[in-house]
Amino acid sequence: MRGLYLVIAAACILIIGYRLYGTFLASKVLAINPAIPTPAHQHEDGHDFVPTNRWVTFGHHFAAIAAAGPLVGPVLAAQFGYLPGALWILIGGVLGGAVHDLVVLFASVRHDGESLAQIAKKEIGPVTGVAASIAVLFVLLITMAGLSIVIVNALKHNPWGTFTVSMTIPIAIFIGIYMRFLRPGKLAEASVIGVGLILLAVALGPVIKSSGLAPFFDYSDKVIELALPIYAFFAAALPVWFLLAPRDYLSSYLKIGTIGALALGIIFVNPILQMPAVTQFVNGGGPVIAGKVWPFVFITIACGAISGFHSTIAAGTTPKMLDSEKDIQIVGFGGMLIESFVAMMALIAATVLPVGDYFAINSAPAVFATLGMHVDKLPMLSQLIGEDVAGRPGGAVSLAVGMSYVFSSVPGLKGLLAYWYQFAIMFEAVFILTAVDAGTRASRYVVQDMIGVVIPKFKQITWTPGAIISAGLVSVTWGYMLYGGDISTVWPLFGVSNQLLASLAMVVGTTLILKNTGRISYALTTFVPFVFLFITTLDASYFNVTKVYIPKAMWTNVFISVLLAVLCLLIVFDAARKWAKIIQDKKGMAAKRIEHEKIVSDLAAK
Repeated sequence: MRGLYLVIAAACILIIGYRLYGTFLASKVLAINPAIPTPAHQHEDGHDFVPTNRWVTFGHHFAAIAAAGPLVGPVLAAQFGYLPGALWILIGGVLGGAVHDLVVLFASVRHDGESLAQIAKKEIGPVTGVAASIAVLFVLLITMAGLSIVIVNALKHNPWGTFTVSMTIPIAIFIGIYMRFLRPGKLAEASVIGVGLILLAVALGPVIKSSGLAPFFDYSDKVIELALPIYAFFAAALPVWFLLAPRDYLSSYLKIGTIGALALGIIFVNPILQMPAVTQFVNGGGPVIAGKVWPFVFITIACGAISGFHSTIAAGTTPKMLDSEKDIQIVGFGGMLIESFVAMMALIAATVLPVGDYFAINSAPAVFATLGMHVDKLPMLSQLIGEDVAGRPGGAVSLAVGMSYVFSSVPGLKGLLAYWYQFAIMFEAVFILTAVDAGTRASRYVVQDMIGVVIPKFKQITWTPGAIISAGLVSVTWGYMLYGGDISTVWPLFGVSNQLLASLAMVVGTTLILKNTGRISYALTTFVPFVFLFITTLDASYFNVTKVYIPKAMWTNVFISVLLAVLCLLIVFDAARKWAKIIQDKKGMAAKRIEHEKIVSDLAAK
């Protein structure tokens, strides 16, 4: 199997999915109406609610949702072979993830930019609202800590990567000021300057690493674990135009540019996928993932196909920046499909490695010795890169090695293998950090909503003391989890909790569509993915609790897993009662159907 075939297939399926299914959902099911003012215009305050150019909003949204999941998840899922992962990325991305992101973004825009928990409370009921608030907050905190661990492992004692990532912060602040005060409306001009400065920072990375400045960017893991929550606090508390939006927008160029270059490299090199379509580990017992292909390929790939974390962005920062409802499809549906393409590129980069090399990187040396496999090009690659890359599980290193392998296969670039490897590590860190800052800001909104029940003033997200206190609480909490935990205590929770949150978002979407359209057939667009994902995720959670957490006495993981499962079951039960009540009201359903059809007809006429 050639990598080029997967690139072409992915591009065609995702483009067709956007054009046909995305347009159907936007125009027929949701009836997106550009004439309705968005929350960014209705509540413009220059801090959180800021009408923003479509492409800046898209850049922010894509940069925020595209974290470790689409990069690391498909790499780990390659244990099962390239076919299960490729199928789920394409099918799940179009029918699941893109629908999820589109519907949640639409729901938040129509609910004044409110969080998923607040939307759930209004659409389903107060019990669901409280349960969803607790679930969302837990998932967000776990996500921030889990994603940050990947950054820590990528940047510790890595002056090149730390310098480049650090420089994106002052560059973003400068571009934010430039676009708002110095040259308002000059987006193309600001983009050229900003991207140019980021590329300069990337180019200077090797120089810094070899200079006397290297010690100033050479940090231990504990120092980085303290620095990340501090940065996230400022990103969450400062006005969105000042740091978060321009940084995410500029980072999106690096992300899309690198993935585009990887796609071109795959097209040019057309490498053979060394990993078989299906491996012997589909029945379980693999060295990377212990469980079977079902349910764990769906849980492991996560953000590459569908992600609950996206709902915290689509119902967090993005709806407060959206300039017009006509941008919902490109930002919500389109952003997710590009992330699926990223996931496919990551899968290809992992599977072009010789099978033995892949498992040698993603397994502990003692475990790899029991597999009866042999390394092929790994010693040579390690020598060219300048460090031993064997026995580094987690997906990040194998992705970087795979990307380096593709780039170095282009004639004349083999001597730059070490550069490509370090660039890939830095690229992954930037990819993840943009999700950490946006996620922390979304967590701040959730905390303000929760405290606002007792102290109403906190519900005003523009109230500076409330914003600072809430951002501080969030940053300290996930920072504590990060500082006191490791990849084995935090990361295993991420996959399951992330997919449970996606299930809850689909429950809310089903309720919204059923109430607004009066059509059961339209509600199936979110209900069917919900049923599949919910059953799959609960099965994976049961496996983790009984086969992994309890035997290893990981009681915190047991508590959080059980709590999230109970909350989700409570929400589903509450929603089912709501659905039954809506469907039983035949007259109400008929009236809503007629009203919705008229809205769709009027919009089509315009």
